[in-house]
Amino acid sequence: MFKTERPILGIDIGGTNIKTGVLVGSQLIDIRSIPTPSMETQEFILETISDVIQSYIHHDFFAIGIGIPGLINAEDGIVLNLSNIPSFRKVHLRDFIQARFNRPVFINNDANCFVLGEYKFGKARIFKNVVGVTLGTGLGAGIIANGHLYCGFNYAAGEWCSVPYLDKDFEHYCSSKFFISEYGIKAKSMAKKALEGDRHAIKAYQEYGHHLGELIKYILYTLAPQAIILGGSIRKAYPLFKDSMVNSIASFRYPSVSQNLKILISDLDETGIHGAVALIDEFAIPMKAISER
Repeated sequence: MFKTERPILGIDIGGTNIKTGVLVGSQLIDIRSIPTPSMETQEFILETISDVIQSYIHHDFFAIGIGIPGLINAEDGIVLNLSNIPSFRKVHLRDFIQARFNRPVFINNDANCFVLGEYKFGKARIFKNVVGVTLGTGLGAGIIANGHLYCGFNYAAGEWCSVPYLDKDFEHYCSSKFFISEYGIKAKSMAKKALEGDRHAIKAYQEYGHHLGELIKYILYTLAPQAIILGGSIRKAYPLFKDSMVNSIASFRYPSVSQNLKILISDLDETGIHGAVALIDEFAIPMKAISER
């Protein structure tokens, strides 16, 4: 488990909420959440983020990690676009924050932060090759390869959401979009009906499990990880789709891989914040840079 000698501020920027916390040792403290001003101007949102950071200044954090649900140029710290926040386009977020607070800033997308948080703090830490899959409003994925976060060119690795599948893509069939478009109801409401014994809802989740199993086979053919850890809100309905998912995976052509695969369900609180602070450990800030702050 990652442990820091000096506090690190973690920020998880979502389309609905901005969640924050400080890592002290190996524990997150002072965890907060505020509504994301998603429909405001870029300048307003930047000032909101700045105000949040300023409110933590008494913790004397030495670095800042940020996870976002969108495309980024992580090397230059530029947010290319942010899901559900229309005004956040080509934002030089790292330069803005570093100019205000004179601390190192690391930015990555939320799916990468999810798997990194699980690898550094959660169930995935005993594996060297892991894929994290987030099942929610959309579909996201992050990759740990040989003990390190693998982002690929332009940080676009793991975008299985856009891979064509059946008549659409995997995101359509493996996120809440499946239940909304195919059944006209949100995943959470469908799960409630299924748990109450509604046969129609039970069948819907069985279908969902089949599609998720097909995605997992695709991941196995691509990377052959030791484990896949599921996050996102739909993971809470795992008992409803587990069997059909496993049945789908059973047809994988290389049983030596699939039969040894571990399917894990995330139980780590505030994975987004954990992953954000873990960026500092993953990208190894030299102590000289820290001492010169």
